[in-house]
Amino acid sequence: MAISESAGSINGKLQALTFGAGAIGTYIGGSLALAGHQVVFVEQPRVVEELRQRGMRLDLTLDARRKTKDAHRLDSSAFVVVASLEEALRYGPFDLALFALKSFDTAAALEGIKPFADKMPPILCLSNGVANEPAIAEVLGADRVLYGTVTSAVGRRGAGDIVLEKLRGVGIARGHALSEKLNDAFNKAFLNSRLYDDAASMKWSKMLTNLIANPASAILDMTAAQVFAHKDLYRIEIEMLKECLAVMQAQGLQVVDLPGTPVRALAWATKLPLWLSKPFLARAAGAGRGAKMPSFHIDLYAGRGKSEVDYLHGEVVRAGRQYNVPTPVNQLLTETLMALTRGEIPLEEFAHKPEKLLSKVEGYKSNV
Repeated sequence: MAISESAGSINGKLQALTFGAGAIGTYIGGSLALAGHQVVFVEQPRVVEELRQRGMRLDLTLDARRKTKDAHRLDSSAFVVVASLEEALRYGPFDLALFALKSFDTAAALEGIKPFADKMPPILCLSNGVANEPAIAEVLGADRVLYGTVTSAVGRRGAGDIVLEKLRGVGIARGHALSEKLNDAFNKAFLNSRLYDDAASMKWSKMLTNLIANPASAILDMTAAQVFAHKDLYRIEIEMLKECLAVMQAQGLQVVDLPGTPVRALAWATKLPLWLSKPFLARAAGAGRGAKMPSFHIDLYAGRGKSEVDYLHGEVVRAGRQYNVPTPVNQLLTETLMALTRGEIPLEEFAHKPEKLLSKVEGYKSNV
């Protein structure tokens, strides 16, 4: 597919550059391509040839509006995939770039972007965590960053091969010249987009949902359901969420509902007696991830040597220090999971040993 320089302005379609063909990149970029927008993906060289040969597969049958019982297939005439940002930019100019990488890959990606900063379009950041957009702004300037979030659950079967597991939507912060246009285009592509007035409240509210049962599952090698079924582990989960809520309050941020995600109800549930809140939060912990184990568990047991815990729970800890809010549970969970990730302690140290983790949490709290 050749992208002309004037295509976007002539037919009203977006010209989008997408970093990676992972779960979210394929879902958002692929949905835009299905809607007739021009999309260029930047991927690893070994993946590029694979996608050029077999195309992309998007199983979106969960969404009845698409009126299909079969997965959508995009052949190489429907999108462009290249192995470098330099090559991708030759297909520009672009209206936007989609950035949905793991937070631990952001720094490396930005190093690759720096030499081409003057040619880059505004970036819509859909990554989890609250520090990615400020990092992008340092490289491109605040006027070329849009804050976003994805609440739909998307499973990845391979590069460019995804399945929509739970349809919720996308959040885009107001305040950028592109915000309204992107929101409209995303909705027409069946992505269930919604605009938000306060970017920080939107991002912190999403992060709150990412915290649930994530580090405990990885540390203990247990499912989210098993974590919540344990009375004392559940109590620790509530304490962890309360710390995040206190940090948000100290910053003057509001808990806001996200597309298909009642975050305010989640926050309210932390104020209830444990026996009353557990059924609601247990459903939230399981449903939010589709059929997958929590992401921290996946990364740890894949042996990647990286974890987003420092960009989620660790960010709660850093903001707590800045605003003088104690966050001992988040800190202990962050430090323990990072030690496991770096191989400083063996995986079996805490695997299926909730009492050992609980003892460490309580000892840590008493010494803070």
